[in-house]
Formats: sequence, structure tokens, C-alpha cells
Amino acid sequence: MAIEEAVKPTRMELLNTKNKIKLAEKGHRLLKQKRDVLILEFFAILEKAKDLRGNLNTQMAGAYRSLAVAEAYHGIFEVENAAMAVSKASNVEISVKNVMGVRVPDIRGRYVTKTAFERGYGIVGTSAKIDEAAGSFEESLATVIELAKTENALKKLLREIEKTKRRVNALEYIVMPRLRRQSKYISMRLDEMERETFFTLKMIKKRLA
Repeated sequence: MAIEEAVKPTRMELLNTKNKIKLAEKGHRLLKQKRDVLILEFFAILEKAKDLRGNLNTQMAGAYRSLAVAEAYHGIFEVENAAMAVSKASNVEISVKNVMGVRVPDIRGRYVTKTAFERGYGIVGTSAKIDEAAGSFEESLATVIELAKTENALKKLLREIEKTKRRVNALEYIVMPRLRRQSKYISMRLDEMERETFFTLKMIKKRLA
């Protein structure tokens, strides 16, 4: 639909259009600020995720070495018995935190790292080698939980960044240009109508004289 067909060239319509332009410009500015903050947050978390990935690879390699030593010293059967004796399993708690309006999952581990007594296996019949293997895997599990939290946050932030970018572009390239064209058209038509009215009044005055 052409602007001429969709807009009434009145002063009230011009005022409304100018108010819409101001509102769109304010929304555009705020959305750009939000986008920029989200991008900064995304890259900060991305660096953290990279560090956690590297730490996890190192920790898992160490944990499997500790496990191999424990199995070589005690045998696979004894190590499995110690693992099965664990009485308090690790679990996670999930809450939500807000980052610039984005609901990001906050994942925390519970009972991840334990003392030798909390693990449940007896002190007699085991050694520090089993303790070391258990501690290494607990440390790796804590890193896995932290990595899951950061990677979930990255996915949420990335989706919100894309959505915000689309809104910014829509305002910048579609909404605001259309409103400005509309304002220009109304101003032009009002000027034409004012000139026509002035000319008509002048002709009437001339005839009356």
C-alpha cells in the first residue's frame, strides 16, 4: 500500500508520526546497547568455556591415570567394590539467573567432592591410590558441571543476540525509514494544502474587491 493511501495528511497525524519516530529511535538505541552488552558477556563466557575445556581434558587424563594405578595395585574387582560402596551420589541443583533479560540456567553440583569417609568405602582394604582416583574423578565431575553451565549460557545468549540483532535491523532499515518517509510526505502535503488555501483565499479576496 502506498503512503498516500495509508496516511491522512493532518497535523495530528504528523505529530503522532514524529512521536513514533522518537519512540523507535529510543528503542533502537536501547536494543543496540543490549546487543553490545550481550556480545561482551558472550565472549567473556566463551573464554571461560575454552579454559574449562582445556582443564577438563587435563583432569580426565590424570583421572584415568590414577584409576589405572589403583587397578594395577588393588585389582579391578577391589576398585569396583570401592566404587559401588559410595553411599551419597552426586547430583545437581538448577536455578535461573538473569543476564540483560535473558534467563540463563545456573547449575551447581551437590556432594561432588567428598572426604574419604563420605565416599562410603572402608579405610581397611583400600589405599591412598583409590582415594586419589576418586578425588581426580570428583574434580573432573565438578568441571563437567561448570562447563555444562557455561555452554548452556552460551546457547541462551547466542539466541538472544540473534533475536536482538533482528530487532535492531528491523527498526534501523524498515520501521524508522518508513516513518521518516511518512513524516516527510505529510509535511509536504500540509505545505501544499496551505499554499492552495492561501491561493484560494487570495482569489476570493480579489473577486470580492
